[in-house]
Amino acid sequence: QVQLVESGGGLVQAGGSLRLSCAASGSIFRINTMAWYRQAPEKQREFVAGGTNGGVINYAESVKGRFTISRDDAKNTVYLQMNSLKPEDTAVYYCNLQITATSRSTASYWGQGTQVSG
Repeated sequence: QVQLVESGGGLVQAGGSLRLSCAASGSIFRINTMAWYRQAPEKQREFVAGGTNGGVINYAESVKGRFTISRDDAKNTVYLQMNSLKPEDTAVYYCNLQITATSRSTASYWGQGTQVSG
C-alpha cells in the first residue's frame, strides 16, 4: 500500500515563499510522473506543475518563473517551491504521483491537500 503525506502549507504575505512537500511511503519501486494541482474556493481543480522521471517539466502559465517542482528519489519526496506568492495563489494544493509499487503494479495517488493562503 502506498500513502502520500503533504506538508508545508500555511499563511504567507504577498511576495513571500513556501515550499510544499509530498512524501510517499509504502512498497514503492519508483515514482514515475509527479504533479501538483490546486483548488481555490468555488473553482475547479487546476494543474500547477508536473514532470516525468525523464526530466520533462511543465508549468501553468500563471506560475511560470515563480514556482519550481522537484523531486528527491532517495526520499520518495516531491517538492513545490513557491516564490513571489500572490493572493490569487490561495488554494488547497494537492500532489499527484504515479507510482510503480514493488509488485510492479502502477497506480496514481493523491495527497490529502495542504492549504496555502496569501
